[in-house]
Amino acid sequence: MKKSVFAAAAMLGAFALVATGCAGGAAPGAGGNGGGGGDDVIKVGFAQTGSESGWRAANTESMKKAFSAENGFELIFNAADNKQEAQISAVRNFINQGVDAIVIAPITVDGWDDVLKEAKDAGIPVILEDRTVSASEDLYASWVGLDFEQEGRTAGEWVKENFDGKGANLVVLEGTTGSSAALDRATGFNEAIDGTDINVLDSQTGDFTRDGGKKVMEGYLQKYGKDINVLFAHNDDMGLGALDAIKAAGLTPGKDIQIVTIDAVKDGMTALANGEFNFIVECNPLLGDKAAELVKAVVAGDEVEKRTIVEDQSFTQEQAAEVLDSRPY
Repeated sequence: MKKSVFAAAAMLGAFALVATGCAGGAAPGAGGNGGGGGDDVIKVGFAQTGSESGWRAANTESMKKAFSAENGFELIFNAADNKQEAQISAVRNFINQGVDAIVIAPITVDGWDDVLKEAKDAGIPVILEDRTVSASEDLYASWVGLDFEQEGRTAGEWVKENFDGKGANLVVLEGTTGSSAALDRATGFNEAIDGTDINVLDSQTGDFTRDGGKKVMEGYLQKYGKDINVLFAHNDDMGLGALDAIKAAGLTPGKDIQIVTIDAVKDGMTALANGEFNFIVECNPLLGDKAAELVKAVVAGDEVEKRTIVEDQSFTQEQAAEVLDSRPY
């Protein structure tokens, strides 16, 4: 009798050991944290650029809301303060933690090949959000963002319509050097004003920050003074910084120097409605829901589009005044 009891206990112990072994040891990126199955939580690492602008703040809020626990995610968030080496280090930390997926808003286009290959070798899918990279497309699953080149083209078309034939002098505040947003917006804008008599006096980076825009604009005003007729800023925050410099120089923004920007965040739209800006091209920061949708799909093993472009609008002063109170960012 005792032998039968001991044998049964041994068999139960062995079964428990096997069951424990089957439950653990899942590979990173293969649902080791429950990704892709039923009501399991999907563990996601998000490498943000930093907090350089109002647009970025709205983008971060959108991402955190979409990748919430209520929506079935565990989010590990890292903002790299616009330092690419810090951002790449964060991605490597995500890989080491065995997340189910990684989302990156790349600071610059180059330098991503090695770490993206590391993620791929670990079986962890990568979604690019907002900006793009120069790495091979087989190293990431998908990208969701805006058509930066078209944004620049739309801004340039407005400048062409309003200043071609007048011999206008233009200065440019560029975004972060090497970023896809800055590169593409410059390309689109330059294409639009090509063949006009608009004279580009200078073009320098303000690094997408308000302080950077102010400092560069101060330099422009010291060098060119009242010869400047129009300013194109790659984002609202640099344009808002330029407002302070223009006012300090005793000039009236929107009149003495007309201002065209990209983003359409609340502060920029307020400046446009007040007549201090003259035209804004939207860059929609609310990409969280689409990014989360893509992550769920790739973790589940579904096929997804390689590129998803979110539509933008553009605004005159009158249009900005009409929609300002209803804008979500």
